[in-house]
Amino acid sequence: MKVAVIGATGLVGTRMLEVLAQRNFPSDEVLVAASEKSIGRKVFFKGEALTVRSVADVVAARPDIALFSAGSAASRQWAPRFAEAGCRVVDNSSCWRMDPTKKLIVPEINGDTLSADDFIIANPNCSTIQMLLPLAPLHKAFGIKRIVVSTYQSVTGTGYKALSQLDAERGGAAWGSYPAVYPCPIDLNVIPQIGAFGPDGNSEEETKMVNETHKILDPGISVSVTTVRVPVRGGHSEAVNLEFLNPYKLEKVREMLSKAPGVCLLPEGKYPVPRDCEGKDAVFVGRVRRDASLPSALNLWCVSDNLRKGAATNAVQIAELLLK
Repeated sequence: MKVAVIGATGLVGTRMLEVLAQRNFPSDEVLVAASEKSIGRKVFFKGEALTVRSVADVVAARPDIALFSAGSAASRQWAPRFAEAGCRVVDNSSCWRMDPTKKLIVPEINGDTLSADDFIIANPNCSTIQMLLPLAPLHKAFGIKRIVVSTYQSVTGTGYKALSQLDAERGGAAWGSYPAVYPCPIDLNVIPQIGAFGPDGNSEEETKMVNETHKILDPGISVSVTTVRVPVRGGHSEAVNLEFLNPYKLEKVREMLSKAPGVCLLPEGKYPVPRDCEGKDAVFVGRVRRDASLPSALNLWCVSDNLRKGAATNAVQIAELLLK
């Protein structure tokens, strides 16, 4: 069993190697690739130093499974090449998510739809995964009519350069004196834009969450999203308001969330925060309460490590399903 990680030097790529090791993913050989400037660098897997190779070298080695986190352009160029070589690809970019011929998978929700014919599988957006894990069982029970969600997304969602910007600002650097990936300072600030704005005024991240919710859960759900970048190093948070088609009992909602795979429901009066979720794979849920403004509406708060379940862990879980 040969396993490849493409984009192995990035934040998500390093987490992929970490999760593969922690979950004891079966592998006789692990191959790592990254951009041209990273070739020859060393990354570590189970204490062993692995040399970063070119993507072309790795595809020539004919791995069985490849986890991609190298951006949409690399995925569009190389994922079909890997698939043609008989390798199954799990791609973390947005490249294939809305392709009608590719499946968009959260294992706990729709992992049973995978088949032997799937060679390129899309990993959803981190914020979508986090939101849909607790919502999926509630939709089955009560039918979700409408979702209104506001996100509070950490800078690790943007990558190493965003962490560098945050650190520079917290060190007192003046705006303009350091490389910036955001349109304004992020420290002591919030930025209500993640990705470019479209003609409808929605950002790319907002559009992704709407489209992916429709593809994974139900195209009939109305979805309204506001995504916000906040000065937190890691872990995304979401305030979610649901309107159900059918009446519900709060006790039943809590019971279902307590049993939902991949979800950790906190006791009443407790709530999750990003610091407590770092390095963990669950989606943590708290502040579950009735929305008094509508008879069949509910509020909840969820937090998750965006580099783990929001990216690396979900990808490895998909790979585990492919082994079966």
